[in-house]
Amino acid sequence: MKRQNLRTAALILCIFSYLLVGAAVFDALESEAESGRKRLLEQKRGELRRKYRFSADDYRELERLVLQAEPHRAGRQWKFAGSFYFAITVITTIGYGHAAPGTDAGKVFCMFYAILGIPLTLVMFQSLGERMNTVVRLLLKKIKKCLGMRTTNVSMENMVLVGFLSCMGTLCIGAAAFSYFEGWTFFHAYYYCFITLTTIGFGDFVALQKNEALQKKPPYVAFSFMYILVGLTVIGAFLNLVVLRFLTMNSEDERRDAEERASLRRARNNIHLKPKEDSRSGNAIFLPVEDRTSQMNLIPLVQEDAGRQRRQSANSAAAVPSFCTCLCYKPQLCGSPVPSHPETLSCHTNPVYYNSISYKIDEVSLSTRGQTGSSPGSTLSSSSPRCRQRSRLRRKSI
Repeated sequence: MKRQNLRTAALILCIFSYLLVGAAVFDALESEAESGRKRLLEQKRGELRRKYRFSADDYRELERLVLQAEPHRAGRQWKFAGSFYFAITVITTIGYGHAAPGTDAGKVFCMFYAILGIPLTLVMFQSLGERMNTVVRLLLKKIKKCLGMRTTNVSMENMVLVGFLSCMGTLCIGAAAFSYFEGWTFFHAYYYCFITLTTIGFGDFVALQKNEALQKKPPYVAFSFMYILVGLTVIGAFLNLVVLRFLTMNSEDERRDAEERASLRRARNNIHLKPKEDSRSGNAIFLPVEDRTSQMNLIPLVQEDAGRQRRQSANSAAAVPSFCTCLCYKPQLCGSPVPSHPETLSCHTNPVYYNSISYKIDEVSLSTRGQTGSSPGSTLSSSSPRCRQRSRLRRKSI
């Protein structure tokens, strides 16, 4: 998460720095030229007003008429061909601005049309770009195999190179065609193709806007439409190959962080021993099992309270902590022999089945041979009176 935040902050800083650099460069390149054009226009305006004796209001009316008549030089903009051209510029977000709805109903429909059309178009171009990259990768692999190259794997560098050459070729083909049909220079036509296929769409150069081309040149109209759609697909394939790889880095980092958290949870849930505080003992070893299950106390390390030991019965020879860990399937009923010892253990058993039981004996009565009269080799059984003595026992819960 920290890496993602740092990347986001770095990207914001880079964008603002890039904007500042761009503003400074455009200011240096365009400011003087803009001032010169403005002085020239004011000079022409004064000459026209003196020549034809226009008033200021008449001249503003003439300007408005010229601006409104400019789109109609291409013919009728809202016949089917012009409307199709406008729809392309809407859903591809090119937006030349050469035509715009004039009625309120047209403006409302344009907004709803763009809301559905723009996402659908972006998804379509991305999908077409992915398919195109897949086809290019297969072609490159076959070409390498035909050339007898040792490795036929297509690297990312190969794909980027092919994508870049495809974009340059598409721009050059369009520049040659539009310079021929529109009468532009090759540079201006190339500029128009770049601004169009990157969906910037300034509108300073717009095709199909001369000599009623929308109605009188159907082949050129069809070529223009197909060029825009195919060119956007090629550009989309290249962007999908290069740019979107960096755009998905945040999602990859989030997925990696989620996997790390999941692996840490699995590691904590693995069977291992760890010390844990208990209410009566300072050190106890617990075995963690799966989530939402209990823990088993395997070997409680009991630290008896010294004060409680002093309050033990005077008849007991000693009060010592003992530990008993029983891991059995079916315990014997105190029938197993006890090793020879001058002292015998007094206990109480329950004929129950335990899968894994851990319990401790809080109090143990150690009796000598003289007190009990039993031999060192005596055994304990469920019928033994000593086995039924009331000794205080506490068993740890599972």
